[in-house]
Amino acid sequence: MRKIGIIGMGNVGAAVAHQLIASQMVDDLALYDINEAKVNADALDFQDALANLENHVNITVNDWSQLRDAQIIISTLGKISLTMESKSDRFAELRYTRKALGDITANIRNSGFNGVLVVVSNPVDVITALYQELTGLPTSHVLGTGTLLDSARMQRIVGEQLGVDPRSVSGYNLGEHGNSQFTAWSTVGVLNQPITELAKKNGWDLEHFAQLAREGGFAVASGKHYTNYGVAAAACRIVSCVFQDSHTVLPVSHYREDYGVYLSYPAIVGRDGIVATTELALTAEEKAKMESSAEFIKERVAGSRD
Repeated sequence: MRKIGIIGMGNVGAAVAHQLIASQMVDDLALYDINEAKVNADALDFQDALANLENHVNITVNDWSQLRDAQIIISTLGKISLTMESKSDRFAELRYTRKALGDITANIRNSGFNGVLVVVSNPVDVITALYQELTGLPTSHVLGTGTLLDSARMQRIVGEQLGVDPRSVSGYNLGEHGNSQFTAWSTVGVLNQPITELAKKNGWDLEHFAQLAREGGFAVASGKHYTNYGVAAAACRIVSCVFQDSHTVLPVSHYREDYGVYLSYPAIVGRDGIVATTELALTAEEKAKMESSAEFIKERVAGSRD
């Protein structure tokens, strides 16, 4: 039995639920939202779709006891309008989401849930840290989508330059899922060559590429006032790694003892969440950027406790 709870059924939560159902990745789906009319309508809409799908999914609404035997919870709660009103500052949602976490984490604790919690809610690194503190779950069982999506944006941008599928591009964006993130170009490769060598040969401005990846979410949001499909795919990829115990290396937000905070860095993801951490041979400049991003997140986590 593959059972998942989704907390927050806005644009992202609905996209995640749809991909899980359509991709036959879930058997039991527990949906949660304070807007009961919306979450009940979504549940009914999904149930109406089942007759035309290959698989059956059992769907429940706002029943916290369902989390007792769930393997995964995905948090997508938030209020995107606050981000849009603040000119795409993800931290505009922090106060709203932080307030909502009190009751939500109490319900998670009371349910007896002991699986893996995947956080999509923004600002994701800070909210992931707060979820871990408030639920008391092991740090290895609480992770965020982090820069998995930002890395995908970088892969798209590089792939477009070379006319190859983004999956043919390796490498990572690291640090915060936000303005202090950076592309670690020392990790990026395509066509069996380091991207730095290709950039010199072709006269590419890698910092411009990094900026495009960093601002990718804002570009999408400016057109439709929210983002959902890209981050939903990232969340579902994590779900697949957990269910399959695949031990896949992903740049997700997780607790790093060396930095003392949740941030994105490649980690091995499997059935127990963060199975192991990894170490990259970063340049001195990249190491400095990691430290700077870590300090930025630490300050925001500390401020969220006030």
